[in-house]
Amino acid sequence: MSMERAYNISVFTENSIGILNRITIIFTRRHLNIESITASESEVKGVYRYTIVVNTSLDQVKKVVAQIEKQVEVLKAFFHTDDEVVHQEIALYKLSTEAFANGGAEKIVREHHARILTIEKDFTIVEKTGQPEELTVLFNDLSSIGVLEFVRSGRVAISKPMKTLEHYLEELEN
Repeated sequence: MSMERAYNISVFTENSIGILNRITIIFTRRHLNIESITASESEVKGVYRYTIVVNTSLDQVKKVVAQIEKQVEVLKAFFHTDDEVVHQEIALYKLSTEAFANGGAEKIVREHHARILTIEKDFTIVEKTGQPEELTVLFNDLSSIGVLEFVRSGRVAISKPMKTLEHYLEELEN
């Protein structure tokens, strides 16, 4: 039995309706839980990138990526281990502006190298970018003064290997 670990799957697609649904069905059929998923434009015009994080075996991730690549609109799919990517998440924390009056909230925000995005009469929004553990520690520290709302992005990741998407697209054309 091969060991389970986190894999970062990057899927490059055309922008077409239903493609995300067809990709997620591949995971569902294999009883794989998606830990994190983000979607954005890539460095190539008209090409979109999905970053999907799953905990599974090497054998299973290879099969999933091969199946994803069979989708017509998928240009290329890759997988990398955590040590082969640079990754971050972003979190937003909504606190009462009152919590900043006595300096307690400000001290916590400074200690965590977070930043204040906006200050309104009733609330203040704090932003922190980093590893999931760092975002959770800040949440726990801010919880003592009261977090009104909290949201965290999925993982955004860039692979360390230097072969670019444009290079793969050129290979596909040839």
